[in-house]
Amino acid sequence: MGGALIGLMFGFFAQRSKFCARAAVIECCDGTLGSRLAVWLLGFAVAILAVQAIVVVGFLKPESSRHLGAPGSISGAVVGGLMFGMGMIMTRGCASRLLILSANGNLRALLSGLVFAVTVQASISGLLAPARQWVTSLWMVEGGPDRNLLNLTTSWMGLVVGAAMGAVALWRLRVSDTESRNTWNWAGALVGLAIALGWGFTQLVASVSFEPIAVQSLSFSSPSAEWLMRTLSTATAPSFGFDAGLLPGVFIGSLVASVMFGEFKFEGFQTENKLGHYLTGAVLMGFGAVMAGGCTVGSGMSGGAIFSNTAWLTLVSIILGAGLTYKALKSINSPI
Repeated sequence: MGGALIGLMFGFFAQRSKFCARAAVIECCDGTLGSRLAVWLLGFAVAILAVQAIVVVGFLKPESSRHLGAPGSISGAVVGGLMFGMGMIMTRGCASRLLILSANGNLRALLSGLVFAVTVQASISGLLAPARQWVTSLWMVEGGPDRNLLNLTTSWMGLVVGAAMGAVALWRLRVSDTESRNTWNWAGALVGLAIALGWGFTQLVASVSFEPIAVQSLSFSSPSAEWLMRTLSTATAPSFGFDAGLLPGVFIGSLVASVMFGEFKFEGFQTENKLGHYLTGAVLMGFGAVMAGGCTVGSGMSGGAIFSNTAWLTLVSIILGAGLTYKALKSINSPI
């Protein structure tokens, strides 16, 4: 239920603010540095500030999470991040954005999301698993304090990084608001707050539970595969947990927002768009997400907020892969 409520919040405000990593990368590539970049930076900045605040006061203990406590893969973060970024451009959205658009009636996003979920499951324990294991095994790092980038400086540096990022976001947001006058841009801050709520909520449950509970935050790759398996076979589906509530919550939150503000409408494939782009991109995203340990939100933002080294490496690789793919497709006048 906690996952569903936090997902509801994320879905509603991500839909209203048009929170989208792909759009932010495109603005950077085009040199516009407008509202989409500002919204994404604001969300990430709030996530870092809020998460690091509860770490500094001693409430959140992120060292027990998979981002820090479990072994990681440098090779997986780089290769998977690059592939995810490529797919993100081709499908016109990352994993979370596809779910939000699907709830608005976008059938292209719905089909891409289904292919993404199938590829994630195939990469975890199916046909693509051997290839994924080979790539991730090329350069592994042990879990523990060395995976926390803040151990190279001081625990307060996380707050400094978040504040600096927030200052840039607010500056660009004020400029873009003057041009677009979209007051919902500021809702990007609540998207970032949902990431912090995910960490805080699961930590609270873990601290009072008699059974082991994973300390985690929002992610969209593994939950997509989990819901796929639950839909196909309830007998083999995993038990309900935070992830199980997250995806329906995000979907409903986005659906409510689109209906409330008159933005819900069914959209199919148009003649200028290539079906192959969407399907290829979804496969690249699914395979890349499993190798990298998550998507732009699951690894990049949730893991980045606790300064996991592989999470930041994944985020940089996603941005690089997306930027290069956007430039390449634009140079050959291909639909983007």
